[in-house]
Amino acid sequence: QVQLVESGGGLVQAGGSLRLSCAASGTIFSINVMGWYLQGPGNERDLVASISRSGKTDYGDSVKGRFTISRDNAKNTVYLEMNTVKAEDTAVYYCYVKIKRFFYSPETEWWGQGTQVTVSS
Repeated sequence: QVQLVESGGGLVQAGGSLRLSCAASGTIFSINVMGWYLQGPGNERDLVASISRSGKTDYGDSVKGRFTISRDNAKNTVYLEMNTVKAEDTAVYYCYVKIKRFFYSPETEWWGQGTQVTVSS
């Protein structure tokens, strides 16, 4: 199995900053993509940011220039630096990884339990 432990969510004032972390553990051969998605009430999950093992990043349009994704491959951990947050950033943020559990196995997707981020205006 694979476990994803998220941390760093909470309440923050508009214009402030927050840092999310997600550590993957368990039977893992390699992690290709790591990322974050958000889901507001009644909405689908939307991409916030993703990062490949080589460091290539992709961002949702609403967070470009404000959020920064990074990863520590030695720790199997992905981070999301959230700056200049807005009320519309309020959502549950889910960690997402694409993992090969064994050398011979295909990639599988895993999701964290989600961490609530609430931005007060």
